[in-house]
Amino acid sequence: MGYKALIILNIVLLAVIARLVFKPLSPAPGIRVWEGETWTAAQYGSRYILSIKNHSELASAITSFAKARGITSGSIYGIGAVNSATLRFFDPSTKKYIDKTFDGQMEIANLTGNIAMKDGGDLIHLHVTLGTRDYQALAGHLLAASLSGAGEFVVETIPGIELEKNFDKNIGLNLYNFKK
Repeated sequence: MGYKALIILNIVLLAVIARLVFKPLSPAPGIRVWEGETWTAAQYGSRYILSIKNHSELASAITSFAKARGITSGSIYGIGAVNSATLRFFDPSTKKYIDKTFDGQMEIANLTGNIAMKDGGDLIHLHVTLGTRDYQALAGHLLAASLSGAGEFVVETIPGIELEKNFDKNIGLNLYNFKK
């Protein structure tokens, strides 16, 4: 399956899921709209539809949203476009990340991640697949990206719990701590 077909399939799947999960938009009671400096969100129960403003730094905008809404556990997924992204690759032999920045217009074919707490603050963990102009895919842990066009995401919260992550020295990563 070609790269274009994968992007189209991703868009279609997100549209189908959104149609199944969310009721049609209307001024119905219980729907709230929130706005931050770099984002706007509509809340439907424990779910948010999140739009990141053009030219915003993506990871910090998502972190700002989670802090503003008091989200301590959840997941995020979505699509959009960026013109610069710094990806990370974790090398288990050294227990360190290797960072690489890519410039140029790229489609976010998929962004997925989780929201938890670490040391009393929000910890946003994002992975992304980016498509380049020549239909190549880049993927990795997203450190930073500059939005260039749309940034449309769904955040699903887990009400009533605060997921905590702690640094595991043996692995070199922040992992869930379910014992707290």
